[in-house]
Amino acid sequence: MSVGTIGIGHLDVSRFILGGNPFSGFSHQSPAVDLEMRRYYTTNRIKETLKRAEELGITTHISRADHHVMRVLLEYWDEGGSIQWIAQTCPLLGSISLGIKNAIDGGAKACFIHGGLMDYLLAHNDLDEVPVAIARIREAGMAAGIAGHNPKVFEWAEDNVGVDFYMCSYYDSAPRDERAEHVAGMEERFVPEDREAMVRVIRGLSRPAIHYKVMAGGRNDPKEAFAFVAKHLRPEDAVCVGIYTKDRPNMLEENVELLEMSLREARV
Repeated sequence: MSVGTIGIGHLDVSRFILGGNPFSGFSHQSPAVDLEMRRYYTTNRIKETLKRAEELGITTHISRADHHVMRVLLEYWDEGGSIQWIAQTCPLLGSISLGIKNAIDGGAKACFIHGGLMDYLLAHNDLDEVPVAIARIREAGMAAGIAGHNPKVFEWAEDNVGVDFYMCSYYDSAPRDERAEHVAGMEERFVPEDREAMVRVIRGLSRPAIHYKVMAGGRNDPKEAFAFVAKHLRPEDAVCVGIYTKDRPNMLEENVELLEMSLREARV
């Protein structure tokens, strides 16, 4: 299986990127499912999933820059794994600078500023540190990006900061005006209008976009979701999808196959 690659900065990135939210217990469903995911995804299960991803031609993994992720990845690489890590800064643990330091120390190839934090900073007109952070990421030899759930984040970025890539959420499920980080059990809404608004913005972006939250936290029918992605995935874009294999052991293979089929049908 193969869905091809794109270029992000100096990196060669598979168009299907393995997301890390389920590994860290972020279900976007309920606190009970969050806990279930954390219990299911032991270190060994995460490593097995990373290995299977590589066997399917997936070269890239996105997860947050915390010590749990760093430890698992270092162990996986020490055992011969080669998947490359794109790190997300983690406001729950501290500043953007700390997130970047963790990405550097943990061996990330790219780093982006957390989407909830970008939404929060935009809401408070407090974005002065973003260009400084992007410069620091690049100085460390990593590709640099920003994420967001609010399409206006990317409109601001196009005019105010140069990045290597964007992380574009299909849903603004829980506006982050009051706090940047996701809180388990917070009320979330996933409406079709959000993803329509985001893909309109993506069309005009000057850098590659990684489409994420495309499954609406498991709420969307996979076939429909990947057909929508394929329709709106530009040649320079990729998609990031997290998987939860507790009840569907072949979910990763199924998702890669669905993306391949959808891209063929959309001729992207």
